Amino acid sequence: MTELLRTNDAVLITAIEALLKGAAIEYFIADQNMSVMEGSIGALPRRVMVNAEKIGRARQILTDAGLQDALPQP
Repeated sequence: MTELLRTNDAVLITAIEALLKGAAIEYFIADQNMSVMEGSIGALPRRVMVNAEKIGRARQILTDAGLQDALPQP
């Protein structure tokens, strides 16, 4: 899996999950357990991971939804 983005914003992650699920793109939220271990204060970013062959489509979906500012520059 390849990192699509990393963020501390739980609302953004929820929105991205909904978009990826709606597009039938498999994803994984990495570092979720670390965030809980550090007390859920949001200090540790979580990574949204997708299959490498779907990364372009996932980026396009986020761009179409107006979330391009959350994406790292390629």
